[in-house]
Amino acid sequence: MSAGQPKKIYRYQSISARTIESLCNDTLYFADPTAFNDPLDCKPTVVSDSDNATLRMILAELIKRRVAAETRAALRKARLQGEKAEAHANRSGEQAAERELANIAYNATDPEFEVSKEKAECWLLTSEIQREILKQYDRGVCCFSTAADNPLLWSHYADKHQGVCIGYGLARVPKPKLQKVIYGGSRSVRTSLIAHALFDNDQEAQNLLDRDVLLRKAPSWRYERECRLLTKDRKRGFVMSHKLRLRVIEFLLLVVFHSPAITLLQKATATQSDLIQKGPAKTMPYIKQERRQAILSGAEPQDAGELNFAITIVVDKYLQHKGGLRYAHINEVVGAMECAKLELYRRIAVPYEDQKIKESGDVYKSSASEGNLPANAP
Repeated sequence: MSAGQPKKIYRYQSISARTIESLCNDTLYFADPTAFNDPLDCKPTVVSDSDNATLRMILAELIKRRVAAETRAALRKARLQGEKAEAHANRSGEQAAERELANIAYNATDPEFEVSKEKAECWLLTSEIQREILKQYDRGVCCFSTAADNPLLWSHYADKHQGVCIGYGLARVPKPKLQKVIYGGSRSVRTSLIAHALFDNDQEAQNLLDRDVLLRKAPSWRYERECRLLTKDRKRGFVMSHKLRLRVIEFLLLVVFHSPAITLLQKATATQSDLIQKGPAKTMPYIKQERRQAILSGAEPQDAGELNFAITIVVDKYLQHKGGLRYAHINEVVGAMECAKLELYRRIAVPYEDQKIKESGDVYKSSASEGNLPANAP
């Protein structure tokens, strides 16, 4: 994704222990694609356009590569390396491939198949090739968006608008190997393409195979404007951001939610002062800057959003005056706001409701208002 690469990318997350740990340690989390909310993500369908002999070669090569790699990894853990270890790994791969091909050839003669042996073998080979492709593309994926203000992304990935959107800069040399998700097109991968990638060292075919397996999604997901970073193997979990040539440059939060989260995120990244822009975290533009400045200068809020903004500013100043974020300080704020809410209801809402009952009549027939108490009421 070199041409047209964005200057910034964004990652929507909840404000959780994992998020704080990731920011403190300057890491990114690479997830298992099977945990994605799209069950078809990274799961293409393999379609055969090759003869059975070619299908056998493809499957044998895929199995040999996978089993040999797994065997080498196991031998390395046991501190066994060298020519003998390499020969053992290759032999294990060849034996596994031979066993699988023999099983398919035998199963293709099953009378339960209502087609010829050749067609049954083609179906079995293609199905096994698909399973092998999915095994070998079993990689860690870290997802980003080029959009910072999409309400659906805030809802789906940022704890229903209560999370954070973290911006990452790409101004590094060399550039991060960011891959752009492709929306639409066929989810099918043809066996002829797999064969070119495996046997002809065709880099273009390999790139197309990588794209169709790891980067293609249905058109309905287009609103996500997604980009991805991929691990080279099955490694998942946390990876250091600087190794990926990314740097945190901004936080985006909804202004309608309490600002202690801003302080928490700033403290979490205090050790990365060279990575993050100074000043308060940015917010989504639901309240325009001119209205914010007006309220800060003493103007009265004109709607619920502006009222929430004004309250948030008061809370933020209080926390700053108290010396920063502490559980006791948060508890003080929550308690004060709860008491203010109850006092507002008791002093304002209740008398208003009583007046409306006198004007329009009560709704509750079971009401215990004056003159309507049962005779045996305690």
